[in-house]
Amino acid sequence: MKIKQFVKVIITFSLFILCLGCQNNQSRNIIIPQDEETINLSFFGYKSEAINVVAIEETLQNYMKDHPHIQISYESVKGTDYYDILSKRLKNGSIDDIFMIDKEYLQKFKNSGYFEDLSDLSTISNFSQRSLEQMKDEDGQIYYVPSTISAFGLYCNLDLLKKHNQSIPQNEDEFMKVCQYFVDQGITPLVANNDISLKTIAIAKGLYPLYQEENYREIIEKMNNDSQILKDYMRPGYELVEKLIKNKFVDAKATLKTQKTQDDLTQFSKGENPFMLTGAWAAVRMEKMAPELKFEVHPYPILDNGSVLVTNIDTRLCVNAKGKHVEEAKKFIEYMTQTEEMWKFVDNQCSFSPLNNNQLSTNKAVQPLNKYLNDQQSILGSNQLIDYEMWTHTRSGVQLLLQGETVEAALELIKK
Repeated sequence: MKIKQFVKVIITFSLFILCLGCQNNQSRNIIIPQDEETINLSFFGYKSEAINVVAIEETLQNYMKDHPHIQISYESVKGTDYYDILSKRLKNGSIDDIFMIDKEYLQKFKNSGYFEDLSDLSTISNFSQRSLEQMKDEDGQIYYVPSTISAFGLYCNLDLLKKHNQSIPQNEDEFMKVCQYFVDQGITPLVANNDISLKTIAIAKGLYPLYQEENYREIIEKMNNDSQILKDYMRPGYELVEKLIKNKFVDAKATLKTQKTQDDLTQFSKGENPFMLTGAWAAVRMEKMAPELKFEVHPYPILDNGSVLVTNIDTRLCVNAKGKHVEEAKKFIEYMTQTEEMWKFVDNQCSFSPLNNNQLSTNKAVQPLNKYLNDQQSILGSNQLIDYEMWTHTRSGVQLLLQGETVEAALELIKK
């Protein structure tokens, strides 16, 4: 049985406690009426890395200081194990008041009555149009609110590029040439993991042309009834991944065993490879792992005349409609999605805000991504309008390519 990584953050406030003010040496008395019951909320998620947990903990602490009769416990499980456990907990009635979900599992559970409609939250109007398009269900209800927009990028080792008189690639031709240069030097150009690296490259190459069409929504509707349309779009994406593998721009065997934002970061931190493909949110961890390493995160240079940024509406928060404290859970979600609170949460993780205030990352390493965060130069890796399980299909398809299978074999996995 797999060893599951649990990170539990339990923050408890007593009913009658004096909160000491640190700055002015004056105490602030918080008194809860004796007849006011303490409410315990449970929050289950997949964010377990230290930087994520710290950001969540800070939000919980701030909320509970203002609402001392509320106690919130956060528990997390990393990776795909999270959804196995979430499924069992929901089905067995082990109810969490608040939980995280992704697009594919939202579709699986949507008709089970677990999702409270959040469309009446006062903060809904703060979300950007792109976010709202993903949040609203066909019936007009909103079953989750995103707390971040994640981005995926090409990490560039500036020192190594400078040492070899190479530049950061700006299009596919330059990307292929610089990768070939390093192969000729006996250096593997790309560090990649077995999950998000190559599948997001494939999605970027395959679906970018779709999103440039004025009638892309109409095309997606047809695609949802004909998988061949999606296969035709994804073919160039898988062909690009196959090219990267065959040209030895990635080490296929190593990639199959490389865990995302873990093993890949360890390898890149050594400074031996010019590029890495992974989530931009890992930039903070990379800075701590290798403080002397100079790097930047850029969009994928896989277009004939430019680059494309792959993003995801991410960290989707749901309120369990079958929970004991639905209204209290909704109030916490409302608090978390206020502009100021969300920005603290987002910027601490090198992510982007799903709100319409256009605040961009302050982290220097990921700032090259900022100008690409628009409808013309970025695409969604997982789109609510597309009925297929893109995240799963592309991960499995890339796994086949890494094992030496054909593009045709990878495309055959695309089905409902």
